[in-house]
Amino acid sequence: MAKKRGSARRPKPQDFRSDALAQALEKQDMAAVALSLRHGNVIVPLIKPGPRDNPLDGGEVWTYRDPDTGEVALLLFSDAKNKPANLPPGVGIYSPSWLKAFLIAHRDVITTVFLDIAGPHPMQAPPAELLKALDD
Repeated sequence: MAKKRGSARRPKPQDFRSDALAQALEKQDMAAVALSLRHGNVIVPLIKPGPRDNPLDGGEVWTYRDPDTGEVALLLFSDAKNKPANLPPGVGIYSPSWLKAFLIAHRDVITTVFLDIAGPHPMQAPPAELLKALDD
């Protein structure tokens, strides 16, 4: 029986995780976080999911706008399980090249990036710091 086309590229639920990022956040090691973002995928909450058969780099990204200050934050996760339930239910798996392009495109809007904001090991970084890490 022949396999369906593209089935080898279709992520499984256990793929919605970055072990390297989770370990770096656990250590609170910014150099390790930078390395994991430069070489691995990250989980991003979505307003509108991408194609069901290929959740890589697709969909409409959800960002948080502080109602008091108007500042915008990008939320990234090491594991889809770490995304708080009060965020939109959709998630996507995004590559380092997507993250770099997104941060560059929105550098005048995004004021901070939260990693695993609800834990278990949250970190926060300015977009410029992450862009520098993605360039190294």
